[in-house]
Amino acid sequence: MHIASRILASVLWITAASLHAQTASPITHTFVRVTIDPDLSAPVSGRLLLFAKPGSGDKSVDISLFHPSDTAVAAMEIHSIVPGTTIEMDADQEAFPYAFSALPTGAYELQAVLDVDHSYNYGGRSTQDWQSDIVSVKTWPSNSNPEPVLTLAHHPEPSPGAKAAQDALTQAKPGVAEKAELQSTLLTRFWGRPIFIRAWIVLPPAYENKATTTYPTVYWTHGFGGTLPGALLTGLRFRKLMDDGKIPPMIYVMLDESVPQGTHEFANSANNGPWGAALTAEFVPWLEARYRMDARSTGRFLQGHSSGGWATLQLQINYPRIFGGTWSTSPDPSDFHNFTGPDLYASHANVYHKPDGTSYPIMRDKGQVLATLEQLSKLEAVLGPYGGQMSSFDWVFSPKGPSGAPNPMFDRVTGEVDPAVVAYWHDHYDLAHLVEAKWSNDGPLLKGRIHLIIGTADTFYLDESAHLFEARLQKLGAAPHFTYIPGRTHFDLYRVGEDPNGLFYQIAAEMYGIARPSSKWRRPQ
Repeated sequence: MHIASRILASVLWITAASLHAQTASPITHTFVRVTIDPDLSAPVSGRLLLFAKPGSGDKSVDISLFHPSDTAVAAMEIHSIVPGTTIEMDADQEAFPYAFSALPTGAYELQAVLDVDHSYNYGGRSTQDWQSDIVSVKTWPSNSNPEPVLTLAHHPEPSPGAKAAQDALTQAKPGVAEKAELQSTLLTRFWGRPIFIRAWIVLPPAYENKATTTYPTVYWTHGFGGTLPGALLTGLRFRKLMDDGKIPPMIYVMLDESVPQGTHEFANSANNGPWGAALTAEFVPWLEARYRMDARSTGRFLQGHSSGGWATLQLQINYPRIFGGTWSTSPDPSDFHNFTGPDLYASHANVYHKPDGTSYPIMRDKGQVLATLEQLSKLEAVLGPYGGQMSSFDWVFSPKGPSGAPNPMFDRVTGEVDPAVVAYWHDHYDLAHLVEAKWSNDGPLLKGRIHLIIGTADTFYLDESAHLFEARLQKLGAAPHFTYIPGRTHFDLYRVGEDPNGLFYQIAAEMYGIARPSSKWRRPQ
């Protein structure tokens, strides 16, 4: 961009940072040059991300959701850029926490990443992306220094979690864990292209040697950020616990609920398609025809954590004739009178600011606020148009908008809630409302079958919504089983004493006791 054009743009532009907004003089935008390595074999497309972290000597320059403002990020879309091309990236155009020219001048570490499939919002960097080396700049941003130059030349290394998940594939053997994929007629019709339901089937010990024995089946699904390989990794933990006699012999169906839009949560959705119907009408019968599963509601159970916890709650509520109980841990909001803080039904509701003007927090640790809903939402908007947690909620819960994308529940700039969209959310996905609406027909099938376990220090404040949900269930006489574990967070809920798997033992034993009430199985002490 020519210097004259930059000055004109700076005159028209007003920074979002209040300190810099008070200055009368125009501020020139901050630019960075990003080169596509000439040795790449083909043109590249995707979302170009620029990360800037204060300091020097860091081996990694990336965002942290637990400290969202520690690293600044800017973004732009690029399309079919040929190798050897240099892009002049305006780091003020789309940026978080604010325009880069408003960053405090100092030493920074810079790194560019090309998110080729727009998946960064969901899982971070993938091995298919392109990234530059880390470039150290002693004084930046500064108009007196040359623009930094970064070259996209290599793929990121897989994360430790991704490595562990991939390593699990070597342990997936017949009789232990088997992959199951079914092309769904319902979902394929909805999308107009083949869509598959995928899972790993984890079998109990000696399954192959007991040709006539049927087993209770647990349908488990992961939370936001989970993947099919990650589901296998958790499933192999269940198999090891069965091998060691710590949980009873059952079949675990490790479901994958990830999609490019985030997590579909096995909900019937105007945007994602009929995932609940596909699971219950197609996938469950297909599995039961292939494995010796106890094909009764008292032999089918649900378990999931976080977004997977919400998914299993709604499956139990919507399909009480299929499933005999859910054990949902730390689920996403189940009563939208408290959607991680905001009451979506309040007059002039705003998800960023409380009525007194203070910010709604979204993450905490040891009593300290780590991030706000506004920070998380605005960071997601810069990282990409979909795949983030807040946009994932829109893809599951919202009506389809005129563009074909879901109508957002709230304005990403102001935080203002759209009452019409919230009304749709209420009628279709507020679980407390749904139980009340279904109670006259399904009450006997739901009574005593909803188990919810959560920490009183849940990282995302999800315990507050759980209390509201429990109160609604108690009023109905639903005999819910709610457990609030003192001091536990979203991430250490399953720990009992020094055992990180302790809660798994309790849940599995309760399920087995329902399916096999006369069994003498006991966990060794």
